[in-house]
Amino acid sequence: MRVVVTGAGGFIGHHLVNRLKAEGHWVRGVDLKRPEFSPSSADEFLISDLRLPENCLRAAEGMDDVYQLAADMGGIGYITTNHALLTRNNVLINAHMLEAARLSRARRYLYPSSACVYPSFHQKSEDVTPLKEADAIPADPEKGYGWEKLFSEQLTGYYREECGLDVRIVRFHNIYGPMGVYDGGREKAPAAICRKAALASNGDAIEVWGDGEQTRSFCYIDDCIEGMRRIMESGCAEPINLGSDNLVTVNRLVDAVFRASGKSLKRAHDLTKPQGVRGRNSDNTLLKKTTGWQPETSLEEGIEATYRWIASEIAKSAPRTILAEVN
Repeated sequence: MRVVVTGAGGFIGHHLVNRLKAEGHWVRGVDLKRPEFSPSSADEFLISDLRLPENCLRAAEGMDDVYQLAADMGGIGYITTNHALLTRNNVLINAHMLEAARLSRARRYLYPSSACVYPSFHQKSEDVTPLKEADAIPADPEKGYGWEKLFSEQLTGYYREECGLDVRIVRFHNIYGPMGVYDGGREKAPAAICRKAALASNGDAIEVWGDGEQTRSFCYIDDCIEGMRRIMESGCAEPINLGSDNLVTVNRLVDAVFRASGKSLKRAHDLTKPQGVRGRNSDNTLLKKTTGWQPETSLEEGIEATYRWIASEIAKSAPRTILAEVN
C-alpha cells in the first residue's frame, strides 16, 4: 500500500515509518523537521507545515492509509504552560488532515489521541481504577491538550458518520523508548529521568517532580507500534486504549532508571513542579477483545533499553559540548 505518516520526524512517527517499510509498503513521511537521531527510511519525505490546508492536501494525495501523528506536544511541563498555542496548532492540523483525507479518498485514517482526554474526577487517587474508553464522557479532560484531543476524536468520528471515512482512534498512554526527545523541555518523565541519571555521578540526588507516589502506566515504543498496526487492521472505529495496564508509582519508575544506570543515586522531590493527575491506568479490555493482544514489554526491559540509548546519545554529544565551551 501507499501510506503517509505525518509527524514522521517525531518519536512515534519515525518508528512507525520503519515498521511500515519493513512490511513492504511505500511510505511518505511529512513533518516540520526530519528525524533528529537517525535518517528516515521513508520513500519520500516532505518538510511541511500541516497547519496549512494546501500542505495537508499534498500530504494525503494518492495515499491509501493516513496515520495522522503530527502534533504540537510535549511532557507535563510543556502542555501545562502552552494551552492556547498547542490547542490552536493541533486543531488546525487535525481538521485540515481529515478534510485532506476525505478529498483524497484515502482508504483508512488513524488518529492518535491521548489518555489526557479522561476526566480528572476519575484520576484523583494513586490506586486509580483503570480507565475504560467510555469513561471519557461526561467530559473533564486536561486543560488545553486534553480538550483538543477529545474534540479531535469527535471530529474524526463525524467524518466517519457523515463522510464514510474509515477511521481508527487510538488513545496513547505514556509512550516511551529510544529515539524520543530527552531534553529541551518537551521530554516526558521516563526520558527526563533517564537523562538526569545519565548525567549524574555516584551519590548525586536527581530532581523528581512531585512526591513520587503519583501513579501511571508506561508503554514501550515497540508495543505502541505493534498495537497501532493491529488496531489499524482490526476494523474497530471506536476509541481504543493503547498502553500498558501495569500501574506503577513514579518512584518505581525512578528506581528502574537507577538500576539501569548502575549508579548509586538518590531522589530530590520538588513539590512545586507540574505533576498532572494523581493516578492514571489503562483498561485494556477492548484492546484485547479487538486485537487478541496487549503490550508485553516490562517496565524494567523498556527502561533498560531507553536508558542505554539516552546515555549513549549524551556520551556522543559530550565532546562537542566541551569544545563549544572552550571556544
